[in-house]
Amino acid sequence: MSELIYYDLKRAPTMSPSLSVQVARELGRRIVSGAFEPGSLIDDEAALAERYQVSRVVVRDAVKILVGKGLLDVRRGIGTKVRPRNQWILLDDDVLAWHLSAPPNPAFLKQLMEIRLAFEPKASRWAAERATPEDLAEIEAACNRMAEERGSAEDFVIADSMFHRAIIKAARNSILTAMEGVIYSALLVSIRVTNKDPRENGASVPFHREVYEAIAAGDGDKAERLTDNLLRDTSRRLSLEESAA
Repeated sequence: MSELIYYDLKRAPTMSPSLSVQVARELGRRIVSGAFEPGSLIDDEAALAERYQVSRVVVRDAVKILVGKGLLDVRRGIGTKVRPRNQWILLDDDVLAWHLSAPPNPAFLKQLMEIRLAFEPKASRWAAERATPEDLAEIEAACNRMAEERGSAEDFVIADSMFHRAIIKAARNSILTAMEGVIYSALLVSIRVTNKDPRENGASVPFHREVYEAIAAGDGDKAERLTDNLLRDTSRRLSLEESAA
């Protein structure tokens, strides 16, 4: 799954990134993938400028971007060092997106699923209590789109993401909405692990439709329970795939 899908789901601006942003993305992807290990020094300013065919000013600005995301630490007389993973701003949109260009990280994916389990069942309960007719129509439309997308894992996961986004929107909690990137990242990474055959896409649609119907009926208890079951099934399948790998 391309990280561009993540940015599309987040409705990020589509203007061409500056050179410094492009260099920051290249370095960020390498850090997240483990090519630069925590505690290691990255190449110096001159070497990076030569590699990416940009000026030192561009490299300096790119490093500042990554410092702001917690990935790098600049020490005069020592160099630029990759910070420990526990100091990264993991909920940053770019950091979440860069995980899509890296090999799947089982530990990180497990943590993403734990966050989803902690918040999404409650979001479904709140949606059942607070959803407007327009919200319900949006959730149903996403569910219908999932049912129609049988030939492409990419299109299916976009529809799946829209389903969960519509529920979060219907929950009417701005803090929860700010965390929707976790859901997109978890879905896009997990689909690479669990869904290798697009023909299997439709298997989860009935379970999503049950969640929608519970929300539409205003049954918060049932909506919460069904969402919890849905996510736990995903976690189980991820564990099975990890064990088989």
